[in-house]
Amino acid sequence: MSEFLLLGTSHCALCDQAEDVLASVIEEFTDATVYTVDIAEDSALVETYGDSIPVLISSALGSGLYWPFDAELLREFLNAGLQE
Repeated sequence: MSEFLLLGTSHCALCDQAEDVLASVIEEFTDATVYTVDIAEDSALVETYGDSIPVLISSALGSGLYWPFDAELLREFLNAGLQE
C-alpha cells in the first residue's frame, strides 16, 4: 500500500480540478491511499507549497506531481509510486 498526499486549500479552483482528475483515476489503484491536506493549517506547508498547489506528493517516491496534470500523467505517477 502506498500513500499519497494531495496538497491544496479550500476555495481553490485548481485544487478542485485536481481532485476531479484524481477521482476519475483513483479507483484503478486499489493499493493507493490518497489523503487530502489543506496546507493552510500548516505554515511550513504554506511556505513550501503555497505557490505550487495543487500538488500530489508520493511518500514512496519522495517527489510530487505538480499541477497541471491530466489522467495519463496521474496514472504514470501513481504507478511509479506503487512500484517503489
